[in-house]
Amino acid sequence: MIRVIMHGCNGRMGQVISSLLAEDEEARLVAGVDIADDGHNPYPVFTDIWDCDVEADCLIDFSTASAMETMLDYCVEKKLPCVLCTTGLGEKETGKVEKAAESIAILRSANMSMGINLLLKLLKDAAGVLAPAGFDMEIVEKHHNQKLDAPSGTALALADSINGELGGVYGYVYDRSGRREKRPQKEIGISAVRGGSIVGEHDVIFAGLDEVITFSHKAYSRGIFGKGAVQAAKYLAGKPAGKYDMGDVIEALCH
Repeated sequence: MIRVIMHGCNGRMGQVISSLLAEDEEARLVAGVDIADDGHNPYPVFTDIWDCDVEADCLIDFSTASAMETMLDYCVEKKLPCVLCTTGLGEKETGKVEKAAESIAILRSANMSMGINLLLKLLKDAAGVLAPAGFDMEIVEKHHNQKLDAPSGTALALADSINGELGGVYGYVYDRSGRREKRPQKEIGISAVRGGSIVGEHDVIFAGLDEVITFSHKAYSRGIFGKGAVQAAKYLAGKPAGKYDMGDVIEALCH
């Protein structure tokens, strides 16, 4: 049984993961950390992570960039593997992650969804076959109207997966309105749609002569990221120090 500490347990994703682990037969939540404890969690909650004396095999972090540094210090001190899901890290925080990974196992990915990370793997195979055959590649991503960045980090990760397989020779195009020319072959178009409450949709289009192949992923709730984080914790427990990502989890599940 994998024992998990949830850092940011009272947040939206912290509560999603709490619910998932309550029904999991292979892992359980043994403690939480957050700025307050209102007593509604069925596990001990610590408002100061250094007060947490509960034995664990892995920590899942869905908190804030400002709280992450202290959390990493704690994990290094306790030799505790960490699934790092907090986003918006700056150069300073990223450097802290790199340093901590010299002492503990840290798993960090642009997207924690199992489906998206399997898609990243499948796209490499598709690109290796279809791009040399002359197929054009386009990515369309859709998100809710409150999302601040465009294109999404996931859309860029999908493009990077394709481009990496093809030697990095493709450029990314986000807007074609300012030019009048035929589509160059070595480009990947990335389009962003913002509206309503769309959780997240990504379509990767391979358009060839007389045929089109589309890979689609639709997120119906943020629970998919929690499921990925739980699977990552099971994978990371007991791993040696170093940097890992969800691609490693997918590879392990495929073998």
